[in-house]
Amino acid sequence: MNEKVKSKIRESLSAILPITFIVLLLSFTVTPLPTELMTLFLIGAILVIVGIGLFSLGAEMAMSIIGERIGARIAKSKNIFYICVVIFILGAIITIAEPDLKVLATQVSAIPELITTLAVAIGVGIFLVIAFLRIIFKVPLSYLLFIFYGITFFLVQFVPKEFWAVAFDSGGVTTGPITVPFILALGVGAASMRESSDSENDSFGLIALCSIGPIITMLILGMIFKLTDVSYAIYEIKSFMDTHEIGLAFLNAFPEYAKEVGIALIPIIVFFAIYQVFAIRLPKKELFKILVGLIYTFLGLALFLVGVNIGFLPTGYFVGSKIATLEYRWIAIPIGMMIGYFIVIAEPAVGILVKQISDLTDGGIPERAIKFNLSISIALALGLAMLRIFLQFSIMYLLIPGYAIALLLSFWTPKIFTAIAFDSGGVATGPITTTFLIPFSIGICSNIGGNILTDAFGVIALIAMMPLISIQISGLIFKLKQNRIAKMASAVGTNDIIEIDWEWENCLN
Repeated sequence: MNEKVKSKIRESLSAILPITFIVLLLSFTVTPLPTELMTLFLIGAILVIVGIGLFSLGAEMAMSIIGERIGARIAKSKNIFYICVVIFILGAIITIAEPDLKVLATQVSAIPELITTLAVAIGVGIFLVIAFLRIIFKVPLSYLLFIFYGITFFLVQFVPKEFWAVAFDSGGVTTGPITVPFILALGVGAASMRESSDSENDSFGLIALCSIGPIITMLILGMIFKLTDVSYAIYEIKSFMDTHEIGLAFLNAFPEYAKEVGIALIPIIVFFAIYQVFAIRLPKKELFKILVGLIYTFLGLALFLVGVNIGFLPTGYFVGSKIATLEYRWIAIPIGMMIGYFIVIAEPAVGILVKQISDLTDGGIPERAIKFNLSISIALALGLAMLRIFLQFSIMYLLIPGYAIALLLSFWTPKIFTAIAFDSGGVATGPITTTFLIPFSIGICSNIGGNILTDAFGVIALIAMMPLISIQISGLIFKLKQNRIAKMASAVGTNDIIEIDWEWENCLN
């Protein structure tokens, strides 16, 4: 077990080092960090590395197994009403458990936090039911995406423009480290009950649909409350006397975030315990493994949240603020792209997704290919987000054509690529992105005199959108190559069965 922990921590180290190096490089060049802030960031980076390692191992040992077993059991039922009720409750409780949702709820000052939380949870619950029924009734994912994104953009015209960016950001922040491993595993369990060649494809797509629910419910709230008042608590850079006080800042924060994680995990544990007693009945050995995995999940996520909130959040805001004061502040565009390229790989949920993709395709779609594709797309998203802050144009000029392209591609791209693409859009926006890039964008926007509400917000929405296009384009290239090879085989009159390699590197050559 110790070797597994070391292996996971080494993996997280390789993911966090690039973003750490970028911040250090910026500190020694264009945005010198105060000593205490640099210390906060470095300690935070260490906690994030250890936290991601423990969380990844815990999700593999516990969350994935729990999700698969429950998903498989529910899919066996012939009672559709029972399936809908159970899945809705499950979707709602894991959404309420998501740490990123608290960040979103505090931003909308015109709506009580409880109402925002419940609205988003209901949205995820409803769309998780739709996603689960899609697997059972074999409904093409592209049809549902087209319908529900059509409804989304129809609702936009009835909502104040000041609320657009926040509403679309909500679709990303609610699919984080708690929800993603559980929902992905739920899909695997449900798809495994289907005797179909498409079961591999059907295991993906749940995150894609669950990302739409919060957007629609937030837009409905915007229509009801006529929202133009959305606030964000800008982090104040605190002064510390010495490293002892800095250490106390982390120690004092740990109980708070540990409590949040504990509250988040309890409903999932209780739900699983009920299913264990009345339906699943796993052997004691497997139950012990799940228990150990839950402990790793708890410790890892608590350490991770302490690290990103205490170390990364103030650093992101400070770096953005300093870049905005430079004479050549346009440099924020390439810097944002560089940060975006590396930061997505550090997200815990991204690691869970790419591993599942690799496992379910027997390594045919390798992890590094998915990660590279995501890095490129998120870099482009950050470049567009920075450009939008400087030029101050509506986010709809990017979202409407972007989603139109993504939805049109879904009708020609292989099904598995479409499902992976739309899942990746939700997974790429996690707590590291939220606690570093949003403060980074606000720091720039507030210091150039922009409108934080309409210009700084929306970075999460753009990050969630770009993988939908880039991964589907890769899938379309693969399909065209596949067709070309088939035509060549037909032309030479061979009857041999040609094995088409899933390797994306070959597709893109």
